[in-house]
Parts: sequence; C-alpha cells; structure tokens
Amino acid sequence: MALACFGLAVFLFLNLDLDQASFSPASAASSSSSSSAQGVEITYGSVLKLMHEKTKYRLHSHEVPYGSGSGQQSVTGYPNVDDSNSYWIVRPVPDTNAKQGDTVTAGTVFRLQHMKTRKWLHSHLHASPISGNLEVSCFGGENESDTGDHWRLVTEGGEKTWKQNQRVRLHHVDTGAYLHSHDKKYQRIAGGQQEVCAVREKRADNVWLAAEGVYLPVAGSK
Repeated sequence: MALACFGLAVFLFLNLDLDQASFSPASAASSSSSSSAQGVEITYGSVLKLMHEKTKYRLHSHEVPYGSGSGQQSVTGYPNVDDSNSYWIVRPVPDTNAKQGDTVTAGTVFRLQHMKTRKWLHSHLHASPISGNLEVSCFGGENESDTGDHWRLVTEGGEKTWKQNQRVRLHHVDTGAYLHSHDKKYQRIAGGQQEVCAVREKRADNVWLAAEGVYLPVAGSK
C-alpha cells in the first residue's frame, strides 16, 4: 500500500497541479458515510479508481495482452484496493475546449487513460474472452487515440455533474455498449481477476463508482 501511494504521489507531483486537490485513499464502500467523501466533483486531470458497484472490484489493466480477440492490453476487475495498476486519469476527447479542472457533466464524452501504461480504455467488436460480450482493452498511447476510446457519462438519479461515490454508467460511443463486469473470473492470464467487457443493455452489472484517487479542484475554485 505504501509503495503504491508513493508511486502515485511521484506521478502527480511531476504531472499535475495539486494545489487544493482532494486526496481520497479510502474505498467508496467504506467512506460513503464520510462528509469529506460526499459531493467531490470529478474534473479533467483527476486520477481515480473505478469501483464496480456489485462486486467491489476495481477497473484494472496491466501489460498482459489478451490471448484472443484483438490481442491488445487486457482490462480486468481487480479485487485488492491498493494496486497502482487500477488508477485512471480522466481526460477530455481531442478537439474540445475542455481543460484540466473542468467538471465532467452528464452526457459528456470523455476518455480514461491508464496511469501506468498511458494507454486508453477502449472497446470494439471483438468478443470478450470469457462471456463472448464485447471486448474492453487498453489501446494506443499519448499520441495515439481514436473514437474507440470515447465513453459517454450516464449518471443515475438525475445528477448533472459526476461526483465521487455517485452511481454512473460508461456508455461506449462507437458500439453503444456499457462498461460491464461480473463474477466470471480468469484462471490463467490474470488468475482471480474478473472479466471486464461491454454489453448493449443496461444491467445492474454495469454500474460503477469513482472511489480512491486524487480529485483536482474545479477550475476557478478556491
């Protein structure tokens, strides 16, 4: 845990303006009753972990390619809270006026960049390895991104702005599918980790919450 936090701190020191940033090391599940964890708006440049509501696993990636489908870098659900491979940076899509510190509102199309490998959360029409749904992978890099990396924010309960601990869905623009996970687990390439895929129907298994992370302040706030 200490090593993971140190690595995150070094990355943030080198890459982000941390004045007034809100750091949340506790899990969404355990901190939901804390006033400090309520109402923190998610802004571009924030670094966070996405927790799958139903299983409590974190959205995760690592330099292990799929053995089928696209062969791109795999994306899984990870059971432990303190792994640095579960951090994602909230980024705008190219050719927009959005900047670091702007809030992410319902209906906005955005990207998630894997902090450690710099690749983008991606989906396409390849079949996922276990369930045969749509594969979710990590693709590209700092200077390589396409519309397969674009996700639309769908908030639950009529909320207009994405906030920590809020129930949301990520709707993939190209395929019309929702980021999804379930309790189907890998036995070989990522033993004990669960499949992350995309499905075209709204289900209880495609709800996520922003959990641990460093949340940059809203632009212009004091």
